[in-house]
Amino acid sequence: MSVSVLRLANWSIRARVISAVVALTGIALALSGLIVTTRGHALTEQRVAADLQLGATEFQALATEGVDPRTGVGFVDAESLTRVAVQRSVLAANEGVFGVLDGKVRWAAQEGATFRLDQDDEFTAAVLPLTNLATISQGRLVTSQRDYRYIVVPVSFANGTPGGALVRAVDFGAEESLLGEVWRSYILVALGSLLLVGLLIWILVGRLLEPLAWMRRTAEKITDADLSERIPVRGTDDLSALGETMNSMLDRLEGAVGAQRELLDDVGHELRTPLTIIRGHLELMDAADPADVVATKELLLDETDRMSRLVDDLLALARAERPELLRPVRTDVARLTDETLAKASGLGNRHWVLDELADVEFVLDPQRVAQAWLQLAANAVRYSTDASTVGMGSQLRRGELRLWVRDEGVGISPEDIARVTNRFERGVGGGTGLGLAIVNAIARAHGGRIEIESERGVGSRISIVLPAREESE
Repeated sequence: MSVSVLRLANWSIRARVISAVVALTGIALALSGLIVTTRGHALTEQRVAADLQLGATEFQALATEGVDPRTGVGFVDAESLTRVAVQRSVLAANEGVFGVLDGKVRWAAQEGATFRLDQDDEFTAAVLPLTNLATISQGRLVTSQRDYRYIVVPVSFANGTPGGALVRAVDFGAEESLLGEVWRSYILVALGSLLLVGLLIWILVGRLLEPLAWMRRTAEKITDADLSERIPVRGTDDLSALGETMNSMLDRLEGAVGAQRELLDDVGHELRTPLTIIRGHLELMDAADPADVVATKELLLDETDRMSRLVDDLLALARAERPELLRPVRTDVARLTDETLAKASGLGNRHWVLDELADVEFVLDPQRVAQAWLQLAANAVRYSTDASTVGMGSQLRRGELRLWVRDEGVGISPEDIARVTNRFERGVGGGTGLGLAIVNAIARAHGGRIEIESERGVGSRISIVLPAREESE
């Protein structure tokens, strides 16, 4: 049993499906054939019995209502009646008849009949005693020659003439052999149908399982160094939907792996310098010189603080680049604007103003958006002077929510605008170079973007533009 199960488990899905379908179809055809054969046998029994009964009824009608062709009047003796009845009998290929007079076969079927009952001694010996009975007898008799269904119809007259009987029988074995021909034809048709079903299922299952083959081939090509392979999707069935789901999963996986690689590259690249500085100063520090120790301590603390800010920014960027971490809810934009402006006013000695207020509700992640907005405010403080104006505002325009910060700072040259959102692109004010990259990642996670309007020496206006979205997204 376990070996059979193991062998079945090693079969391909196509082979298992085809085997199951062909097996079920074969069972259905076999059951249908059995039912048809059983029903055919029963119908043949009924037909033969009805034919024999009809022959008996016709013989009785001839005895009571018929006319003897020799005398022109009704029959008066069994001899004439049985003779005429045998002569007028219309027999099928497997049907026979003879007339009995006074317990002996007196009239046999015509010479051209192919089936002659009187030539089977076993049959005549068995039915002749039944001709002396007063009632009709019928039944089944199996001899060494045939399997019979018979009927014996006795007749007698009150004038004292010898009694007689009409005996009709059918070779039931020959009748059933006709069913055998039908059954053999059915078997041939059933085998042909099984072959055709197997071929059609082979083609159909192959087409249905083609997306699975694509998935397997795609999975074989995917490596930890290359996640760009995708499954070809054709059609709109369940397997095509599965292929689309797999592609979406690969997109997310590629994004996650890419973010992980970028994080590792960034950490390796950006932390190497401060670690080298720390190590170099520790190696050169004179432990016996208190002044050198104090100076080295202050330098190392400063580098440690810079590393801490860098790590925090890298973690914030990594989280911002994962849209699944968003918690979008319907948010009061006016309240969010007021709260963010209040928080930003503590970032520096600036003249903070509210440019515009969008009194609407919008679906977004208020914590992430506030984080990005405050990052823009921090950049505005970093690149502007004390007592200069920093404005913040919100506006709903053409179905998009715009959140901005403007300053009167150093501005950004036109050639630098396209690259300031990249990682580690630092401005003249220092920093880790991740501020705008974080803002851009949060905007893209919402399906939006950032827009930069700036003029060197005049100031900048940086906007977060978010499209409308459903709360369930």
